[in-house]
Amino acid sequence: MPKLKLAVQYASEHSPLPSRAQLRSWVKAALRVDTEVTIRFVDAAEGRALNKHYRAKDYATNVLTFPLSAEPHLIGDVIICAPVVASEAIAQEKSLIAHYAHLTVHGILHLHGYDHEHEAQAALMESIETAIVTKLGYADPYLIT
Repeated sequence: MPKLKLAVQYASEHSPLPSRAQLRSWVKAALRVDTEVTIRFVDAAEGRALNKHYRAKDYATNVLTFPLSAEPHLIGDVIICAPVVASEAIAQEKSLIAHYAHLTVHGILHLHGYDHEHEAQAALMESIETAIVTKLGYADPYLIT
């Protein structure tokens, strides 16, 4: 089993946020190699500023991933914008915790190099996410009800 070094930063006033133990289990479920990752929960202003600076998109998005090294030893940061995740969970009629689990797995897969910019890549990434998230006991995150 790959080794995990996890740091968690709670820089959001939004609640509830996942516990460190929950995050650790979700990250470990998505790992293929030894990984050092920081997961930071932010509010909309920080999420928007990061998305604008690094992706030239002037809005807060649900998750941003910043890989600092590639396999065989991953190092990186995953930024999760708590108010966006909460709004999406309501709009998509999903439990908040299940949506956090999905987006954590999504961010870790980005660290592994997966992407969803092209249809074939998106299909592969979504199938891997679905397998991991359902194995964790949550519903298929792409199932539309």
